[in-house]
Amino acid sequence: MHLISDATGETLNTVARAAMAYYADYQPVEHIYALVRTSKQLARALTEIESEPGVVLFTLIDADLRSQLEKRCAELSIPCISILDPVIASLAQYLNAQSRPQLAGQHALNAEYFRRIDALNFTMIHDDGQHTNDLDQADVILTGISRSSKTPTSIYLANRGIKTANVPIVPNIPPPKELETVTRPLIVGLIASAERIAQIRRHRLLAINEQGETDYVDQDAIAAELAHMRKLCSRHNWPIIDVTRRSIEETAAAVINLLRDRDEAKDAEA
Repeated sequence: MHLISDATGETLNTVARAAMAYYADYQPVEHIYALVRTSKQLARALTEIESEPGVVLFTLIDADLRSQLEKRCAELSIPCISILDPVIASLAQYLNAQSRPQLAGQHALNAEYFRRIDALNFTMIHDDGQHTNDLDQADVILTGISRSSKTPTSIYLANRGIKTANVPIVPNIPPPKELETVTRPLIVGLIASAERIAQIRRHRLLAINEQGETDYVDQDAIAAELAHMRKLCSRHNWPIIDVTRRSIEETAAAVINLLRDRDEAKDAEA
């Protein structure tokens, strides 16, 4: 697959991987060309397409570049798809308006962009139970035992503009009092199967050249940690998400749904 974009290529990457998920028996070989804005840059992509033919997906605003790409792909009998065209055409028809293409418009330095940067800064500062004195400024607090995907989920949420802190639940150490007294954030507990947690922890120990069996990787000990985690969440009526078979993106989506439902319930009460 050849993915050609005049911006970062994130949209193409997402669409390509979503589409390939329907063909699990095949492994795509991706050729990614980002920031393609001149004929010279496009020529490099065309050379590789000729030598290794494959489906071409593109997002190009410049009419000349589009024409060059589509013409050459037609000569090579290679599928060439502008992935945004159907959506843009439908919007134009629905809005009865002419589109005004803006290069890398989705990455404009607007209020939404700076909100995401602010959220990322907050999340990095409040990773792994740090700076609990101002936890009430968070939109979401993720809590859970070690290796339950708290940090990567927090970062993903922050990239969506959601200020996210995460607080670990450590055996024999009480959680910070702020976790149980905050009123503004949505607190969500993350759990996984003891087997899955043990597997991730063993990989972690290998990565830092630590070996040997300890309670950290013992499934019975982990099961006890998870039981304590469930009781803590139940006592405070915090929702729980089992991340055993969820990707980071799926976990984040579940958190966003919980946040939306809570906010809608608050609006209804008001």
